[in-house]
Amino acid sequence: MQAAIFVLVVLVFVAVSGALVRLVRVPLPVLQIAIGAVLAWPVRGIHVEIDPELFLLVFIPPLLFSDAFGAPKRELMALRGPILDLAIGLVFFTIVGFGYALHWLVPSIPLVVAFALAAVLSPTDAVAVSSIVDRNVVPARLMHILEGESLLNDASGLVMFRFAVAAALTGSFSFAAASLSFLYAVAVGILAGVAALFVAAKALRLLNRIGGVPAEAQVLITILLPFVAYLGAEHFGASGILAAVAAGLLTGSTGIFRFLGVSARMQTISLWTTFSFVFNGALFIVLGLQLPEIIRKVPPELSSRHWLLEPVLTVLLLTLCLIALRFVWIWIGDITAGFAARLGKRKAEPFGLRVRLAGSVAGVRGAITLAGILSLPLALQDGSPFPARDLVIFLAAGVIICSLVIASLALPVIARGLVEPGEDAGAAEERMARVGAAKAAIAHLESIAQTDEEEGDVPGLKLAAANGIVAAYQRRIAASDEADEARAEMREAGRLEIDLRLSGIAAERDALRAMLRRGEINDHTARALFTEITLTEALLSGRQTRK
Repeated sequence: MQAAIFVLVVLVFVAVSGALVRLVRVPLPVLQIAIGAVLAWPVRGIHVEIDPELFLLVFIPPLLFSDAFGAPKRELMALRGPILDLAIGLVFFTIVGFGYALHWLVPSIPLVVAFALAAVLSPTDAVAVSSIVDRNVVPARLMHILEGESLLNDASGLVMFRFAVAAALTGSFSFAAASLSFLYAVAVGILAGVAALFVAAKALRLLNRIGGVPAEAQVLITILLPFVAYLGAEHFGASGILAAVAAGLLTGSTGIFRFLGVSARMQTISLWTTFSFVFNGALFIVLGLQLPEIIRKVPPELSSRHWLLEPVLTVLLLTLCLIALRFVWIWIGDITAGFAARLGKRKAEPFGLRVRLAGSVAGVRGAITLAGILSLPLALQDGSPFPARDLVIFLAAGVIICSLVIASLALPVIARGLVEPGEDAGAAEERMARVGAAKAAIAHLESIAQTDEEEGDVPGLKLAAANGIVAAYQRRIAASDEADEARAEMREAGRLEIDLRLSGIAAERDALRAMLRRGEINDHTARALFTEITLTEALLSGRQTRK
């Protein structure tokens, strides 16, 4: 009963935060963490013990799957070089640089434990970044790189964290074994995501063949997909995070949703949008619930000189160290990319100082860092306490909050003016897609209208209905606006109009899929238009059943 009440309380405050963020000028993640801290701070407040494994299973797979599904694959593929550079190269650079800096700043932390903290701090949280700053303020190229980095560095950071913890437990470390284990975790994780997607596609195809299956059953399969991918990879000792990401990235391109009915597609779109908001909000509130307990237990190693200034200053210095390491790595990568472009006689696209600084500050830490650090074992193999466990948990929580606060204050200022005023490239692309889809629908309807009328049809009705719909599509082309539904004057004409409209929508969908495959539009544009035509299709299908 207490667990159910706790869940309901969290959901209520997720909804409250969604309304309250409109009244206060605070980024939504920061507000939700503050709400969680307020709920837990009083003596009689809410106190909950987090099981890190359960925490990762409940929150991380659906959130990463949703982010990966919504990520623009065309842009991620085009920017795969800098994304992989940050998701893998920066992780190792952070582990080495931050690990030694932490051991120097706080000598009581053993070097291998410092490396473990550095590894778990290397994953970034692009969800928090997108909530902190408007996408119209940050250059699209930088935002895509940050999104791609956050999808991949979760896996690399947590895998290296496990290696560091194992080294602390056993007292030994093999670089060769760690490298092979890392490759295994990545390869098997990706395969697990692909396998889960294959199983889901087969299940949806089977339900589609059976016919008459409730839409809710089809939607349930899409909900279970990220969890199956995650658990399958974890069962084989691989990266469940990377499995969920791989499944999300491949879901759109494999066309698995074509096995869903119209109602199931609508419910899936709406449900995942709601899930993303609820899970993100609950995650940050639960994160806030942990902070008072962690902060109340300030380790004595950080309070020997001053109970407040010393721990705050230590956390601030460590956060600035992480930002500095990101800046150096991005700067080196930018210079290297420019040099490689000149060697290949290609046009270089340097970021510039302010974009590099924005990319450095935008590397905020989030829930994966907290869940990872809380999974530290309590004792070593000989039964002695795990060295500096409470200390590194305190520092990890402090860096999470400090990185969010710094990004909230500094990122909007740094990013202001980086995007030149003018028409959004996405809007122009969407308008082009609307026109292309409308032209495809017109051509298809004209070919249908020219076919012979079936027996029993009222003469000329098919051609008249088609002309009316074509005129509406032509108005869409002229005004780049959604076509208005023509008013049926008679029952038979209305039936023909619905049939023709559904046929035109099918042609629109095929044209959009072709443009998406050719890379003429990205996933954001395609998803927006697919949502519109799916809603229109559902409305027409409902009218058709009532005819």
